[in-house]
Amino acid sequence: MIYQIFQFMRSLKTWAIILIAAIFIVSCSPAITSSVPPATIAPASSSQVKPTSVSRVVSLTSLSADIIYRLDKTKLVGIPGSRLLRQNLEISKITQVSEGQTPPNLEKIIALNPDLVIGADGFHDRILEKLKELRIRTLTFKTDSWKSLEDQTRAIATEIQADPTILVQSYQALLSTKSPKPESTLVLVSSQPILAPNKNSWAGDLLTKFQINNVVADLQGESPQKGYITLSAEKVLEANPKVLILVDMGDGAINKLKTEPFWNKLEAVTSDRVYTFDYYGLVNPGSIEAISKACTQLQAIVNTKA
Repeated sequence: MIYQIFQFMRSLKTWAIILIAAIFIVSCSPAITSSVPPATIAPASSSQVKPTSVSRVVSLTSLSADIIYRLDKTKLVGIPGSRLLRQNLEISKITQVSEGQTPPNLEKIIALNPDLVIGADGFHDRILEKLKELRIRTLTFKTDSWKSLEDQTRAIATEIQADPTILVQSYQALLSTKSPKPESTLVLVSSQPILAPNKNSWAGDLLTKFQINNVVADLQGESPQKGYITLSAEKVLEANPKVLILVDMGDGAINKLKTEPFWNKLEAVTSDRVYTFDYYGLVNPGSIEAISKACTQLQAIVNTKA
């Protein structure tokens, strides 16, 4: 019994010596530090943070709303009040956040809890800035050429994870007819002042796509609207186009133009080559359907023999 106790005490002494040695070694060893710095998390940008996917979009323009609806209608939750969209019964059921020239309703937009709000460059800047302050993502587009329409479609498709191929191809189908023998053409969109689109406008670019000879395509001048030039009555008569396109703005401008002294002196008038277009489609693209109608009318003009 005494021998067993002796053995136990001897074993205990041995483990105590080992423990003390281990503590001594650790305390005397230099601290080991990693050469790799710790990961840091970048602070959130004061601008907008792009989500992984967009599922709720509010469009402040009829064109973007139409594009979204055609790409993936489940993503469109808010639209502007527009006669173009009201022509589609399904789209017209979507919540309207504006009407006519009235600014979009901020409270209505926020209530829709959008991932993305799309507006027009230079037209919706104020409301979009307020949305940015609320950390709601925004996009703006300026549709002043055929290329910008295609780019806009692809950009929206990327945001909502849709395939734009079929829609963009349908745009190209609208341009199947070209003018084999371009005739001098003038487009008038107002009477006071007399405004005509040059090549730097949606209307001017559309004429170019059909190879229509826009007599003021390369002219520049001061105008209240970019992409348009102001013409005097003398300049209109000097241009004396073979084809005259009038845009119905709904303000009686066409009737005023017809009372101008130069009217009956124009070759287009005497040869009955005067055509009337809607504002949407030719001046403001408005919607894919409006663009399609304008293209159909231009095709008819191109195919008409003098």
